[in-house]
Amino acid sequence: MGRKAWLFSNTPEGAYASSMMYSIIETTKENGLHPYHYVKYLLEVLPSADPNDLEDFMPWSESIPDLCKVNGKQK
Repeated sequence: MGRKAWLFSNTPEGAYASSMMYSIIETTKENGLHPYHYVKYLLEVLPSADPNDLEDFMPWSESIPDLCKVNGKQK
């Protein structure tokens, strides 16, 4: 992200939320995932997930669906 992206963070809370999303998106890319499909998957599944199983939703987890993976496999 460039310097101009931070111009849209009007509050510290907004900047924090933006930085969390940027971090998630860049981590998905580094782990061979499609950011859109991965975030969509998280938003659909996490609300009903058991808090003790959060490791299964990390971008490097083997349990991420193939739909989220670039070329059907992770790095």
